[in-house]
Amino acid sequence: MTQNKDISFEKLGLVDYQQAWEYQERLLKEIVDLKTQNRALPESEKHLTPNYLLLCQHPHVYTLGKSGHESNLLLDEQGLAEKEATFYKINRGGDITYHGPGQLVAYPILDLENFFTDIHQYLRLLEEAVIQTLAAYGLQAGRIAGLTGVWLDFEEQRNPRKICALGVKCSRWVTMHGLALNVNTDLAYFGNIVPCGITDKAVTSLEKEIGRAVPLEEVEEKLLQQLERLFEAKMLEHHV
Repeated sequence: MTQNKDISFEKLGLVDYQQAWEYQERLLKEIVDLKTQNRALPESEKHLTPNYLLLCQHPHVYTLGKSGHESNLLLDEQGLAEKEATFYKINRGGDITYHGPGQLVAYPILDLENFFTDIHQYLRLLEEAVIQTLAAYGLQAGRIAGLTGVWLDFEEQRNPRKICALGVKCSRWVTMHGLALNVNTDLAYFGNIVPCGITDKAVTSLEKEIGRAVPLEEVEEKLLQQLERLFEAKMLEHHV
């Protein structure tokens, strides 16, 4: 069957976390349902499955993955209210993280059977897209063995700093959740959690590292270009 390498991307702006999560679930179900229908059809009648990419920011929110511990959230309900933040337990891998304004969040809802069926390769390509995006700003970022995400000072590790978190779910080779890159993020909010359950490493942002705020749309465009190149895809903007 022919593979569909078109990715329809949508810029959602600042959107409530729950709303974005439900939207991802809806798109994932659409793809999985189509794949289920295809199984009953002869090869010549199978339908191409779509691929989606949602780009957004969220109001202040903490999310806890399936392997996480609620003790890594250092705020009670009153503390969350004072910070005007919400808290969700969600169905991705990983531990706890923070999302908020000034952070670029990318949710690929891809049928990996259109690209390759290897979840580790998928994660590495997401990381690589961020690494190359940061290289455009003169930052040398990379990976630390055993830890997901993208890091600065990843080689000597005298002061390793996480700049991008990753957490994904995959169902029938269809992905959801994704990456969160700190661009102009208020890093104080990370002080209310043990980020990703890691106690001995700092969190940083593009703004902090290069000493100036960067337009989120500019970073968004660079990330889109890298994702398009690495996945050998064609990015098509979806307008509501």
